[in-house]
Amino acid sequence: MTQHVRRPATAAVRRVRAGRRRPSRLLAGALTAAVAAVLVGAGGGIAHAEPVNPSDEQLTGAQTAQDVAAAEVGRIAGQVAATEAQLEQVQVLAEAAGTAYLAAEEARVLAEAAAARTAEQLQAAADAVTAAQTRIAEFSRDTYKNGGELTSEMALLDVGGPAELVQKAAMLSYVGDHQVDVLGVMEQARVQQAQADAAARAARDEKVAAEAAAEGARVEAERQLANQQSVYTQVTAEKAALDQQLQDAQVQLLTLQGARNAYQVWQQQKAAEEAAARLAEERARAQALADDQQALQADAEAAGSGYARPTVGITSSCFGARWGVTHFGVDIGAPIGTPVRAATAGVVQRAGPATGFGLAVYLRGDDGAITVYGHVNRYFVRAGERVAAGEQIAEVGNRGQSTGPHLHFEVHPDGKMHSGQVDPVPWLRARGITIRGCG
Repeated sequence: MTQHVRRPATAAVRRVRAGRRRPSRLLAGALTAAVAAVLVGAGGGIAHAEPVNPSDEQLTGAQTAQDVAAAEVGRIAGQVAATEAQLEQVQVLAEAAGTAYLAAEEARVLAEAAAARTAEQLQAAADAVTAAQTRIAEFSRDTYKNGGELTSEMALLDVGGPAELVQKAAMLSYVGDHQVDVLGVMEQARVQQAQADAAARAARDEKVAAEAAAEGARVEAERQLANQQSVYTQVTAEKAALDQQLQDAQVQLLTLQGARNAYQVWQQQKAAEEAAARLAEERARAQALADDQQALQADAEAAGSGYARPTVGITSSCFGARWGVTHFGVDIGAPIGTPVRAATAGVVQRAGPATGFGLAVYLRGDDGAITVYGHVNRYFVRAGERVAAGEQIAEVGNRGQSTGPHLHFEVHPDGKMHSGQVDPVPWLRARGITIRGCG
């Protein structure tokens, strides 16, 4: 078989690993690390160095620091909420100011249009006055040519004959009719001129006032919005800093509490463990040798059943609850390089990097069950490859989240890759494979 090298973690794996660094993982890890420093394996062991015992003053101080940080976070959270409400209000006012500015712009456009119309009217009135003045000048010239200030009667008497009399009378009638017309048009033009001029001035004043009001509203709205946005940015930054302080205080408190708990457990176990340590170690070594021999014999006897022991070693952790979480498999401690064998014949579903396990192999057996082999040092199969029961697929390692060389073995009878785990010890026992160390 081809030996596969470890490939870089995928982006999804990196995201999951990054998620493990969140506060909740840190807080849980603080207790786990403290207790793990004392306890070895499922059955306990000897703590070779006395763990640190935090003082009551340290615990009280950490609790007080957490309470103070929590209160401060609550206070600043209220400020953030109030600032958000103010920011929303200012945004609404800014929108209203913008609408007012648009309305003022519209008024300005209308005022400019009105000014243009009045200017046209003013020009028309000025043209009418000019025309009237021209007609009056013509009338005056005609009057001068015909006798200046003579009355109509005198003009009629000053004729040379009947023909001139008729001509003179006709001229006087024409001048009389048009004199009234010219004077009326001139007066009307002067009135229109005055009205148009007043309207043009009012339109210009209205335009200037509208522009000033609109610009003032816009500038004020932008100023208020900028100020409020600055306040909001400041308080949210302050809240983020306080959240970090609270998280640090929580981690510190939980770390100290975990250390205190570990110290108490260590004290309780120390006397009994020291007395029985050497005897237990000798018995464990002897039992391990016997177990290895029995395991190999059992494997040979069970070979015809289609199942095999995943590896040979000492059981270090069983299936079940551990420090508030569930351990979904059985851990078999063995030196790095110890062969890992397929527990059943089947097809490899996945082989390579796996979150938490470092490297793992997932095998779907002919019976439909998924078996998982985690923390392996190297694997020698690839996805899609068929293997026989007892065939070496990997070797024991210490990769991923591991405190020592071992194989983590899981069984998923319902065929799901990442759920549906059951205790693998009775599952193997029912198939002729005995794993000692677990009930």
